Amino acid sequence: MKIFVYIESTFKYVLIATVLCIVCSCKQVYNGSTQKKYNVTAKEILGNPNYLAICYGGYRKNSREIQPTVNQLKQDLLILAAMNIKIVRTYNVHLVHASNVLKAISELKKEDKNFEMYVMLGAWIDCKYAWTEQTPDHDLESQRNAIEINEAVRLANLYPEIVKVIAVGNEAMVKWATAYYVQPKVILKWVNYLQQLKKENKLSKDLWITSSDDFASWGGGDDSYKTKDLEDLINAVDYVSMHTYPYHNTHYNPSFWNVPHDENQLTEQEQVTKAMHRSIAFAKMQYATVKNYVRSINPSKPIHIGETGWASSSDSFYGKEGSRASDEYKQAIYYKAMREWTNSEGISCFFFEAFDEPWKDSNNPLGSENHFGIFTVDGKAKYAVWDKVEKNAFYGLKRDEKVIVKTYSGNKELLIQSVLAPPKKG
Repeated sequence: MKIFVYIESTFKYVLIATVLCIVCSCKQVYNGSTQKKYNVTAKEILGNPNYLAICYGGYRKNSREIQPTVNQLKQDLLILAAMNIKIVRTYNVHLVHASNVLKAISELKKEDKNFEMYVMLGAWIDCKYAWTEQTPDHDLESQRNAIEINEAVRLANLYPEIVKVIAVGNEAMVKWATAYYVQPKVILKWVNYLQQLKKENKLSKDLWITSSDDFASWGGGDDSYKTKDLEDLINAVDYVSMHTYPYHNTHYNPSFWNVPHDENQLTEQEQVTKAMHRSIAFAKMQYATVKNYVRSINPSKPIHIGETGWASSSDSFYGKEGSRASDEYKQAIYYKAMREWTNSEGISCFFFEAFDEPWKDSNNPLGSENHFGIFTVDGKAKYAVWDKVEKNAFYGLKRDEKVIVKTYSGNKELLIQSVLAPPKKG
């Protein structure tokens, strides 16, 4: 009997010790009972459909001088998290908005150990004399670039568990950005600088470095972009972050957009559907052209979409008298199709953008740049995310004390009345 008791007691101790070992092991890898990895890397995030991405600015007013509070940013981040968004892209680190986004995420993580959100931090890059009365010198860079890069480094080191990507420049190489664009050698200089900091253990080795730019800047367009410096840049970045905007091309390159003669007999809604299918194909084509060029330089280089989006309203190029591209119905088609395609292909897509930002075209409230959000400024869910409202995804969440409700009061018939078919081909 004593032997039996001894064996039973020993078994209990062994069992308890085994369980404790397993628990301790799990604590090294997982966060809490939900078994989430708490030290996930950029390599694990990008291309993973469980980590949806979006471009985010929390500005509520028509000037960036009026900064959103940390609490307002926390409200927004909880709304995005309810949609399974887990990485946001922001830039202009010299503005307090970027550091406050990181502070807001840090506070949310302390308040809820299961809260998960990461950041792609953009450092703005300019040429010499950008935004001045002097003629921009696109071969030289602004002295401010060093300040912006160093601030990005400081924030990445202050919040290493949150900042997973630094992007050097935002559409900084594309030549239509006449006010500020730089040559690839400038971007390459700073990418190499950041990569060297990683080698010296002055930045996390898991931090990924990229530049977020138009598809043409990554060799997907005009051959004039295909230089030795660009080849070196492709090899230097951890991945390529490209932008594609069929929406803007409905005005600047409308061959894919306007209704062809063989579709004239279709209903307007059918014409809209086909035009949107062509728009998706246009985005895929631009991605493919970048992929073909990048892979000719470096066959293993990952390529993700740093920006793409569709405005829901416009009064000019994309409005009733223009390409008629702007409404919530078309935006929803584009949003859902891009999510479906990129998720299936292992491509991260930083959809532009989360909330409308009225500062972007402050002198023209109806301008398209103010209306790229899938939420309005006052927190109404546009048609692209009506289904989330129906599923009570935003229950208990508010934006500036306003609960999340559908635009058009949820009346789809009323929404459809705003939808116009594209112009017919001549």
